[in-house]
Amino acid sequence: MFKFIFDRDTWQEIYGSIRKNKLRTAITIIGVMWGIFLLVVLLGAARGVENNFNKIFGNFATNSVFVWSQQTGKAFKGYQKGRNVQLKQADVYAITKNIKGIEKVVPRNLTDSQIVRGLKVVSSGIYGDYPTLNEVQKKNMVYGRFINQNDILDRKKVCVIKSDLYKQLFEEDENPIGQYIKINNISYQVVGMYEEKFGSGGPNGDVHIPFTTFQQTYNMGDNIGWMMITGKSEFNIIQIEADIKLLLKTIHKVHPDDSRAFGSFNLGNEIKKITGFLIGMQFLTWFVGIATLIAGVFAIGNILLITVKERTKEIGIRRAIGARPIEIKRQIVLESVFLTTIAGSLGIIFGGLVLMLIDTFAGHGDNATLTNPTVNIPVVMFAYVMLVTLGTLVGLIPASIATSIKPIEALSDE
Repeated sequence: MFKFIFDRDTWQEIYGSIRKNKLRTAITIIGVMWGIFLLVVLLGAARGVENNFNKIFGNFATNSVFVWSQQTGKAFKGYQKGRNVQLKQADVYAITKNIKGIEKVVPRNLTDSQIVRGLKVVSSGIYGDYPTLNEVQKKNMVYGRFINQNDILDRKKVCVIKSDLYKQLFEEDENPIGQYIKINNISYQVVGMYEEKFGSGGPNGDVHIPFTTFQQTYNMGDNIGWMMITGKSEFNIIQIEADIKLLLKTIHKVHPDDSRAFGSFNLGNEIKKITGFLIGMQFLTWFVGIATLIAGVFAIGNILLITVKERTKEIGIRRAIGARPIEIKRQIVLESVFLTTIAGSLGIIFGGLVLMLIDTFAGHGDNATLTNPTVNIPVVMFAYVMLVTLGTLVGLIPASIATSIKPIEALSDE
């Protein structure tokens, strides 16, 4: 078998057959090449979308929901419609105690203020936060640390700033740790600086101070702005959201059917939708790619059938002078494998080049749409082996037809 593959005469015959039908062979190779090219590019693009999604939401506890209070939409128990509802610290403890599947409840507050450092003045949002925020929404700390429990207990005048604010208040490469900034004419010591390229899961703000310090400074009492609630992975976050709203309606004497009193955004549910879309896109990619591959391989089968028809007399002469059917069959199958191998290699190369171009022009920066669009080598090899296998199987059809022709019939064919 290996002797036949490396036989010079075999390859000369294959070369001669291809040279006689250059245009037809080229079109066939392009058809097969397009199939694996399309598969590689689509799989790479799908991976790029998935990577971009993971880059945006990678630091979030994805099984989470945000809840805030609004105005009532219905009168209830003597209260008129349009009453303002205010979330309280007690709500946090009630949710933690009574709702099944809760992992963490993180209360948060926000206000706007002017930040002053020396002669520089910047308007920014000020968050009041607990250390648990860094557990459900991991911060990429560049300098220092995030708020800790001692800051909460002692109501310390410390803050953590975002890189955007750092660039406006500090010199390049200046270490902000231990420096002071003024918020509403109160000095806060900077204990940390983090970098965040994407949204923070709520209203925009560039400064985080201890939640207790925020409550005291802004005379908030036990009021809270909103809550970020994370659920355990085995629990349905949609059901958790519904249970939380029902409990809050009971606590704040809101009509059970009032849909306006409490607003919410279910991040877990939205991420499930996106994840389902990504899975569907990958399935569609494989379906389209494999279908195109099969179509291209059948094109090779058709071209070889035509070639066998055109070479009927040549095959008859070879049979008459002693060529065995297996030798003729091997040559035709080898030609099919050769064409699919060349087409597959070109498709993978061009597909890889296109993915490199996509990564260069659309895979970098804050507005990147496809992050690191690549295809795993095992996936490419699987597609390649499948292509060659299909090429071999399809080549058996014209090969069987060729060897079924009797020498006398072949020589008498016009």
